[in-house]
Amino acid sequence: MHTLLISDLHLAPERPQITSQFLEFIRGIAPQAQALYVLGDLFEYWAGDDDDDALGLQAAAALAGLAANGTRVFLMHGNRDVLMGGLLAQRCGATLLDDPLLINLHGAPTLLSHGDALCTGDADYQRFRAYARDPGNQTKFLAQPLAARREQMLGMRAQSEASKQQKSETIMDVTPAAVEDLLRRHGYPRLIHGHTHRPARHLHVVDGRSCERWVLNDWYERGGYLRCDAAGCTMHRL
Repeated sequence: MHTLLISDLHLAPERPQITSQFLEFIRGIAPQAQALYVLGDLFEYWAGDDDDDALGLQAAAALAGLAANGTRVFLMHGNRDVLMGGLLAQRCGATLLDDPLLINLHGAPTLLSHGDALCTGDADYQRFRAYARDPGNQTKFLAQPLAARREQMLGMRAQSEASKQQKSETIMDVTPAAVEDLLRRHGYPRLIHGHTHRPARHLHVVDGRSCERWVLNDWYERGGYLRCDAAGCTMHRL
Protein backbone atom coordinates (compact mmCIF):
# COMPACT_ATOMS: atom_id res chain seq x y z
CA MET A 1 0.00 0.00 0.00
CA HIS A 2 1.44 3.34 -1.02
CA THR A 3 0.43 6.87 -2.01
CA LEU A 4 1.83 9.15 -4.71
CA LEU A 5 2.05 12.94 -4.56
CA ILE A 6 2.81 15.34 -7.41
CA SER A 7 2.53 19.07 -8.07
CA ASP A 8 3.49 21.86 -10.43
CA LEU A 9 2.94 20.01 -13.68
CA HIS A 10 1.96 23.27 -15.41
CA LEU A 11 0.39 21.37 -18.29
CA ALA A 12 0.23 23.62 -21.36
CA PRO A 13 -0.24 23.08 -25.11
CA GLU A 14 3.23 24.44 -25.84
CA ARG A 15 4.86 21.66 -23.78
CA PRO A 16 3.44 18.46 -25.34
CA GLN A 17 6.34 16.32 -24.10
CA ILE A 18 5.30 16.96 -20.49
CA THR A 19 1.69 16.11 -21.28
CA SER A 20 2.91 12.83 -22.78
CA GLN A 21 5.00 12.11 -19.69
CA PHE A 22 2.03 12.86 -17.45
CA LEU A 23 -0.21 10.49 -19.42
CA GLU A 24 2.45 7.76 -19.25
CA PHE A 25 2.71 8.29 -15.49
CA ILE A 26 -1.07 7.98 -15.13
CA ARG A 27 -1.15 4.80 -17.21
CA GLY A 28 1.99 3.07 -15.97
CA ILE A 29 2.86 4.15 -12.42
CA ALA A 30 -0.16 5.69 -10.72
CA PRO A 31 -2.51 2.65 -11.00
CA GLN A 32 -0.42 0.75 -8.42
CA ALA A 33 -1.04 3.46 -5.80
CA GLN A 34 -3.84 3.60 -3.28
CA ALA A 35 -4.20 7.34 -3.92
CA LEU A 36 -2.78 10.15 -6.01
CA TYR A 37 -2.57 13.68 -4.64
CA VAL A 38 -2.03 16.60 -7.03
CA LEU A 39 -0.96 19.49 -4.80
CA GLY A 40 -1.65 22.38 -7.13
CA ASP A 41 -0.71 23.78 -10.53
CA LEU A 42 -1.87 20.84 -12.56
CA PHE A 43 -2.34 23.37 -15.35
CA GLU A 44 -0.26 26.35 -16.39
CA TYR A 45 -3.48 28.31 -16.04
CA TRP A 46 -7.16 27.50 -15.61
CA ALA A 47 -9.76 30.01 -16.77
CA GLY A 48 -12.77 28.29 -15.20
CA ASP A 49 -14.60 24.98 -15.27
CA ASP A 50 -16.40 25.92 -18.47
CA ASP A 51 -13.05 25.87 -20.27
CA ASP A 52 -13.32 23.33 -23.10
CA ASP A 53 -9.63 23.36 -23.98
CA ALA A 54 -8.59 20.00 -25.43
CA LEU A 55 -5.64 19.61 -23.03
CA GLY A 56 -7.85 20.12 -20.00
CA LEU A 57 -10.34 17.55 -21.25
CA GLN A 58 -7.53 15.09 -21.97
CA ALA A 59 -5.97 15.45 -18.52
CA ALA A 60 -9.36 15.16 -16.82
CA ALA A 61 -10.21 12.01 -18.77
CA ALA A 62 -6.88 10.43 -17.79
CA LEU A 63 -7.44 11.15 -14.09
CA ALA A 64 -11.03 9.92 -14.30
CA GLY A 65 -9.82 6.66 -15.81
CA LEU A 66 -7.32 6.28 -12.98
CA ALA A 67 -10.05 6.87 -10.40
CA ALA A 68 -12.38 4.42 -12.13
CA ASN A 69 -9.72 1.73 -11.79
CA GLY A 70 -9.52 2.15 -8.02
CA THR A 71 -6.88 4.80 -7.31
CA ARG A 72 -8.40 7.68 -5.36
CA VAL A 73 -7.59 11.08 -6.88
CA PHE A 74 -7.31 14.31 -4.92
CA LEU A 75 -6.79 17.83 -6.27
CA MET A 76 -5.56 20.94 -4.47
CA HIS A 77 -5.60 24.46 -5.87
CA GLY A 78 -2.30 25.99 -6.88
CA ASN A 79 -1.56 29.59 -7.70
CA ARG A 80 -2.04 28.96 -11.43
CA ASP A 81 -5.26 26.94 -11.24
CA VAL A 82 -7.00 28.57 -8.29
CA LEU A 83 -10.25 28.63 -10.30
CA MET A 84 -10.57 24.84 -10.39
CA GLY A 85 -14.06 24.00 -9.17
CA GLY A 86 -16.46 21.19 -8.50
CA LEU A 87 -17.23 20.56 -12.16
CA LEU A 88 -13.58 19.93 -13.03
CA ALA A 89 -13.17 17.72 -9.97
CA GLN A 90 -16.19 15.71 -11.12
CA ARG A 91 -14.70 15.31 -14.60
CA CYS A 92 -11.47 14.06 -13.00
CA GLY A 93 -13.25 11.68 -10.64
CA ALA A 94 -11.43 13.61 -7.92
CA THR A 95 -11.99 15.26 -4.56
CA LEU A 96 -11.04 18.91 -4.09
CA LEU A 97 -8.97 19.54 -0.96
CA ASP A 98 -8.58 22.44 1.42
CA ASP A 99 -5.15 24.04 1.73
CA PRO A 100 -3.58 23.18 4.11
CA LEU A 101 -4.99 19.78 4.96
CA LEU A 102 -3.84 17.45 7.73
CA ILE A 103 -4.22 13.74 6.94
CA ASN A 104 -3.06 10.41 8.30
CA LEU A 105 -0.70 9.17 5.60
CA HIS A 106 0.06 5.50 6.24
CA GLY A 107 0.21 6.10 9.98
CA ALA A 108 2.08 9.43 9.92
CA PRO A 109 0.32 12.78 10.54
CA THR A 110 1.04 14.67 7.32
CA LEU A 111 0.16 18.23 6.35
CA LEU A 112 -0.46 18.84 2.65
CA SER A 113 -0.23 22.27 1.02
CA HIS A 114 0.52 23.85 -2.31
CA GLY A 115 3.13 25.92 -0.48
CA ASP A 116 2.67 29.42 -1.87
CA ALA A 117 1.22 30.72 1.40
CA LEU A 118 4.59 29.98 3.01
CA CYS A 119 6.46 32.43 0.76
CA THR A 120 5.71 35.36 3.05
CA GLY A 121 8.84 37.27 2.06
CA ASP A 122 7.23 38.04 -1.31
CA ALA A 123 4.75 40.71 -0.20
CA ASP A 124 3.63 41.52 -3.75
CA TYR A 125 2.75 37.92 -4.42
CA GLN A 126 0.90 37.53 -1.11
CA ARG A 127 -1.29 40.52 -1.98
CA PHE A 128 -2.09 38.98 -5.36
CA ARG A 129 -2.77 35.62 -3.72
CA ALA A 130 -5.33 37.17 -1.39
CA TYR A 131 -6.96 38.97 -4.32
CA ALA A 132 -7.09 35.86 -6.54
CA ARG A 133 -8.61 33.68 -3.82
CA ASP A 134 -11.29 36.18 -2.83
CA PRO A 135 -14.69 34.63 -3.73
CA GLY A 136 -16.12 37.96 -4.88
CA ASN A 137 -13.21 38.62 -7.21
CA GLN A 138 -13.48 35.10 -8.60
CA THR A 139 -17.19 35.54 -9.28
CA LYS A 140 -16.55 38.78 -11.18
CA PHE A 141 -13.78 37.19 -13.22
CA LEU A 142 -15.81 34.11 -14.09
CA ALA A 143 -18.72 36.29 -15.25
CA GLN A 144 -16.62 37.40 -18.24
CA PRO A 145 -16.63 35.51 -21.57
CA LEU A 146 -14.23 32.57 -21.69
CA ALA A 147 -12.13 34.15 -24.46
CA ALA A 148 -11.61 37.28 -22.36
CA ARG A 149 -10.61 35.22 -19.34
CA ARG A 150 -8.09 33.24 -21.34
CA GLU A 151 -6.54 36.43 -22.69
CA GLN A 152 -6.23 37.88 -19.20
CA MET A 153 -4.70 34.66 -17.91
CA LEU A 154 -2.04 34.76 -20.62
CA GLY A 155 -1.28 38.37 -19.68
CA MET A 156 -0.94 37.45 -16.01
CA ARG A 157 1.40 34.60 -16.93
CA ALA A 158 3.66 37.03 -18.79
CA GLN A 159 3.60 39.51 -15.90
CA SER A 160 4.42 36.76 -13.43
CA GLU A 161 7.43 35.57 -15.41
CA ALA A 162 8.71 39.13 -15.80
CA SER A 163 8.26 39.77 -12.08
CA LYS A 164 10.29 36.68 -11.17
CA GLN A 165 13.30 38.09 -13.00
CA GLN A 166 13.35 41.02 -10.58
CA LYS A 167 13.16 38.95 -7.39
CA SER A 168 15.83 37.13 -5.45
CA GLU A 169 15.75 33.36 -5.03
CA THR A 170 15.39 33.82 -1.27
CA ILE A 171 12.24 35.93 -1.57
CA MET A 172 10.57 33.34 -3.81
CA ASP A 173 11.35 30.47 -1.42
CA VAL A 174 9.41 29.61 1.73
CA THR A 175 10.06 31.66 4.85
CA PRO A 176 11.45 29.42 7.64
CA ALA A 177 9.40 31.21 10.30
CA ALA A 178 6.21 30.62 8.29
CA VAL A 179 7.03 26.91 7.97
CA GLU A 180 7.72 26.59 11.68
CA ASP A 181 4.53 28.42 12.60
CA LEU A 182 2.47 26.16 10.32
CA LEU A 183 4.05 23.01 11.79
CA ARG A 184 3.47 24.29 15.32
CA ARG A 185 -0.21 25.10 14.67
CA HIS A 186 -0.88 21.61 13.29
CA GLY A 187 0.89 19.60 15.97
CA TYR A 188 4.36 19.12 14.41
CA PRO A 189 3.45 16.84 11.49
CA ARG A 190 5.33 15.93 8.36
CA LEU A 191 4.82 18.61 5.69
CA ILE A 192 4.57 17.99 1.93
CA HIS A 193 4.21 20.87 -0.54
CA GLY A 194 5.17 22.15 -3.97
CA HIS A 195 5.22 25.61 -5.54
CA THR A 196 8.90 26.55 -5.10
CA HIS A 197 10.21 24.09 -7.74
CA ARG A 198 13.07 23.14 -5.40
CA PRO A 199 12.63 19.42 -4.75
CA ALA A 200 14.31 18.34 -1.54
CA ARG A 201 13.89 16.83 1.90
CA HIS A 202 14.32 19.20 4.83
CA LEU A 203 14.38 18.57 8.56
CA HIS A 204 13.02 21.30 10.85
CA VAL A 205 13.44 21.26 14.62
CA VAL A 206 10.46 23.16 16.02
CA ASP A 207 10.12 23.54 19.78
CA GLY A 208 12.45 20.60 20.19
CA ARG A 209 10.49 18.37 17.81
CA SER A 210 11.85 17.11 14.49
CA CYS A 211 9.56 17.65 11.50
CA GLU A 212 10.22 16.35 8.01
CA ARG A 213 9.40 18.63 5.05
CA TRP A 214 9.28 17.35 1.48
CA VAL A 215 9.23 19.75 -1.47
CA LEU A 216 7.82 18.25 -4.67
CA ASN A 217 9.51 18.87 -7.99
CA ASP A 218 8.04 20.75 -10.93
CA TRP A 219 7.45 19.17 -14.32
CA TYR A 220 8.86 21.92 -16.53
CA GLU A 221 11.73 19.74 -17.80
CA ARG A 222 10.82 16.26 -16.55
CA GLY A 223 8.32 14.91 -14.11
CA GLY A 224 8.69 13.30 -10.75
CA TYR A 225 6.71 12.14 -7.76
CA LEU A 226 6.91 11.43 -4.05
CA ARG A 227 6.07 7.87 -3.00
CA CYS A 228 4.95 7.40 0.60
CA ASP A 229 4.13 4.23 2.52
CA ALA A 230 4.34 3.01 6.12
CA ALA A 231 8.15 3.08 5.97
CA GLY A 232 8.39 6.72 4.87
CA CYS A 233 8.70 8.75 1.67
CA THR A 234 11.08 8.62 -1.28
CA MET A 235 11.52 10.99 -4.21
CA HIS A 236 11.50 9.64 -7.77
CA ARG A 237 12.24 11.34 -11.10
CA LEU A 238 10.81 10.17 -14.39
